[in-house]
Amino acid sequence: MNQQDFLQQGEGREEDKLTAWSLFQQAYECQMNGKLDDAVKLYQNSIDAFPTAEAYTFLGWTYSFMGQLDEAIEECHRAIRTDPDFGNPYNDIGAYLIELNRLDEAIPWLERATKAKRYESPAFPHMNLGRVYERQGDWGRAIDSYKTAVTLNADYKPAKRAMMRLIALMN
Repeated sequence: MNQQDFLQQGEGREEDKLTAWSLFQQAYECQMNGKLDDAVKLYQNSIDAFPTAEAYTFLGWTYSFMGQLDEAIEECHRAIRTDPDFGNPYNDIGAYLIELNRLDEAIPWLERATKAKRYESPAFPHMNLGRVYERQGDWGRAIDSYKTAVTLNADYKPAKRAMMRLIALMN
């Protein structure tokens, strides 16, 4: 996401959006540097200045780094209420449910992510669907999901490896 996309979201004062963007950027930097408590505070401050689906989603992602998956899922629900067209929170809910071994619950969230209007990484939910189907023993559907992920992103190495591994096991 870039600043221009961020600033074009929703109705609000330009200065509030700029403040939210700056806080979002600082939060992301803290998150990537492992300063998770600081990232949480900064994402929350960004949301207070101007709520965006991205800030809620990334706050959830930070909670997931902290092992707080229920909180992560709740932030994704907030993101969806803010912008139902944003694909990341649907995929993230699915991924968190996979971590919680709630595979059947993950599938509809991942399927919704594949249909999202606004998603910068559309291969991710297909990869995650592949992970679910593989764990459920449905290797044909898993391979199909991995193939779709690779079709959407030819450089997506985890999907390529997973697909090739399953194909080799089936032969």
